Amino acid sequence: MRATTLEHGPLTTLEAAIDRDAREAIRGGHTAVCAILEEPYGPFQKRLSCSYPDHHLHADDVERVIALVQGPAVLAWFEQVYGVVSFKPTPVPATRDALKALGKLLQAEGEFVGSLHDGAADNVWEAHEVETLRGHANRMISEILGIVAGAEQAMGEQRHG
Repeated sequence: MRATTLEHGPLTTLEAAIDRDAREAIRGGHTAVCAILEEPYGPFQKRLSCSYPDHHLHADDVERVIALVQGPAVLAWFEQVYGVVSFKPTPVPATRDALKALGKLLQAEGEFVGSLHDGAADNVWEAHEVETLRGHANRMISEILGIVAGAEQAMGEQRHG
């Protein structure tokens, strides 16, 4: 995919995102990626780097590199291309206390959203208002997904709570 412009600004290529992540998100850059994946450095490095436009990673190589590096540039590329937001939950114990705390958080966040109702009456959203709203949404989603991840972890380990 070539660079294009979406509603959120210019989009880098997937190749450039993979190259950036391989260089910056893993210690040792391209050399380390090649060594870990047991690929010869010369040819594979040329396929990893967007400095060699005639060399391209194969689909299975793309999958292996992305899985290994898990860097922010590729994630940002996917989020922008698909218009999605991603979360990597941190599991927390899915206990009764955690669920009670989540209920209190949801109630407090509900009150916050209710307070925005009056502020949004003019249908004009300012950057700081949107950023505040995004922060509250991210906090709620992270808390919920953390409890779900904790419950899944407990289920997988055959323990409860």
